[in-house]
Amino acid sequence: MFAVIKTGGKQYKVAKDDVIVVEKLAGEAGAKVALDEVLLVGGEGDAKVGAPMVAGASVAAEIVEQTRGDKVIIFKKKRRKNHRRKNGHRQDLTVLRITDISAGAKK
Repeated sequence: MFAVIKTGGKQYKVAKDDVIVVEKLAGEAGAKVALDEVLLVGGEGDAKVGAPMVAGASVAAEIVEQTRGDKVIIFKKKRRKNHRRKNGHRQDLTVLRITDISAGAKK
């Protein structure tokens, strides 16, 4: 069974025991998280497609760790003006292990 979930403005296809890296979610390592924005559930017969979300479906996950992504360098320059700006950014990330996928109520 698999599901397509939405978190942090992005969509992820997940199955049980998958490990994914998403934008930061609140919680410490070992905490349980319920992801309720499920767009699609499939794998057993017909897939349930939400409009926009599948009613009653949820994905349970466990926080493995809170980490930070690689540094991204932002460099801005205006030619012939001696204008240069260098900046950096590291995104806060959460590593999740998917523990369960529930498809919700049967129709």
